[in-house]
Amino acid sequence: PLHYVPGGCAAASWTRSVRMSSPLLAPRFKQLRTSGMLARCATTDTPKVADQPAAPAEPPVSALDIRVGRIIKCEKHPDADSLYVEEIDIGEEQPRTIVSGLAKYVPLDQMQDRLVVILANLKARNMRGIKSNGMVLCACDSAHETVEPIRPPADAVAGERVWFGDDKEQGMPEAPNRVDKKKMWDVLQPHLMTDGSKVASFKGKPMLTSAGPVTADSLTQSSIS
Repeated sequence: PLHYVPGGCAAASWTRSVRMSSPLLAPRFKQLRTSGMLARCATTDTPKVADQPAAPAEPPVSALDIRVGRIIKCEKHPDADSLYVEEIDIGEEQPRTIVSGLAKYVPLDQMQDRLVVILANLKARNMRGIKSNGMVLCACDSAHETVEPIRPPADAVAGERVWFGDDKEQGMPEAPNRVDKKKMWDVLQPHLMTDGSKVASFKGKPMLTSAGPVTADSLTQSSIS
């Protein structure tokens, strides 16, 4: 007898050859055709390959609110030896509290009254019991042995937004929730580097303030995060 094997048949050409080669199978063939088994066999769907998720579109770097800040006060985190808690003036009514993992890399006295560059539109994060409202941007070598807060010129104004290259006119920065949801920092950060002259840059365009470029103290060709 002829048995139907799900997924094991060929297409309609096979059914024609069966009828021509063996008339005795015609009744059974008719039964299969009536039941729809042959049709299902001949039209077995090819498995679909799942669509790969699209990579996030790259936003403009102006989506990030990168500003000059001045550290008003810096002290060690009470519950974490590797963390500093900084109060930073970024031109708002009240200083920002930002927690940074810099205690192993920068002596505490060098953090006091220091000009820094911060990323101001990140979602607040709880850092060992203290809410951090931003990130101090630093240059870092590949071994993560040297970490330096990038430094604006001495005459830069706390609160001013930096820009890159000739793009002084910038759009409004995105809201922190959107920066987080769209992973904007994750997409843009790999393009932030110091160049061969220690100048902070984005895709080769220097990071600038009203007083001049932002630089690292010693690191060249190093990632900024």
